[in-house]
Amino acid sequence: MDDQVRNGILAIVAGGLVGVLLFVPFVALSYRRRGRLTAGRAVLWALALVYFWAIWTYTLLPLPDPDTMRCAGTNLDIWAFVDDIRGAARRPGPFVTDPAILQLVLNVLLFVPLGFFLRVLGGRGILVALLVGLATSVFVETTQVTGVWGIYPCAYRVFDVDDMLTNTLGAVAGSLLALAVPSRLRGAERAPDADVPRPVTRRRRALGMLCDAVGLGLVMSVVGVVVQLWLQFVVGDQQAVIDGTVSSVAGVVVGTGLWLAVILGTGRSVGDLAVRLRFAGGVLPTWLARPVRWLTGVSGYTLLDALPDPWSLLALLFVAVTAVMLFAFRDGRGLPGVFGARVVDDREVPARVE
Repeated sequence: MDDQVRNGILAIVAGGLVGVLLFVPFVALSYRRRGRLTAGRAVLWALALVYFWAIWTYTLLPLPDPDTMRCAGTNLDIWAFVDDIRGAARRPGPFVTDPAILQLVLNVLLFVPLGFFLRVLGGRGILVALLVGLATSVFVETTQVTGVWGIYPCAYRVFDVDDMLTNTLGAVAGSLLALAVPSRLRGAERAPDADVPRPVTRRRRALGMLCDAVGLGLVMSVVGVVVQLWLQFVVGDQQAVIDGTVSSVAGVVVGTGLWLAVILGTGRSVGDLAVRLRFAGGVLPTWLARPVRWLTGVSGYTLLDALPDPWSLLALLFVAVTAVMLFAFRDGRGLPGVFGARVVDDREVPARVE
């Protein structure tokens, strides 16, 4: 596989993993800072994550074999790129496809998204783009010239001050390009209407359910890994590590127990809290409605899925019924609403909270 393709795949995978880890906090922060989460902004943040990793994969990878690597030189002439341009103009063939020109253009383009994201997502202007672009480029070049801070005996790539110049120019260009985005869509400031109630839709309810699934899955995974490490290095039970039952059960117990504690304390799941929804009304008293909310959410699926076969197949039926119930009501109340509770925005004045 080509190194550049491999670097791109690595950036996508790394960005995706970080995106999963930050998904629930990102959704919760979006609903509190901007009052909602739009698909466009979510996509921009996802692209920013991938881009962050792409900077490192494309500038630092692949790492060389220590036994075969050759030490690279340095270019401290900040105007050397001018000579490269002149040389390209004298050489036969298309000017724009000359390797020296392509290198300059790619160095600029690599940092254009940085300035763009800083303005659109962070609300920062040209000066910040210039400083961040320069600092990032300096760090990359220094990492290269120091052999990844001493891992290698010498520089494995050329230290080039021209790269820092063109990278910084790219960040500034990206900041200017971001001015084409309407000002109301730029920045990270809290929106004036962030606390205004929004319509409750099936999509919003599904987003809350997704937050529950991702959040609970992460908690269970972390607990499972910790238990596996404990069994391996403290208990020394290799068979239990291979079997995996202890870690799986621990993950289910801790994860669903945490979700139960949140619902008993607030009446809402983690996903409900993230997207600012709550259940109101219904025929059940609070002391019963909250455990029912727990059992009819992601915890119910998790408990069914943990049963031995063939009972674990009930989890698939649970998912099917949940999907049907999600679309059976306009507000997407789903299974938790079978006893009449409706879903409302938590910014509305509560009449009765279950």
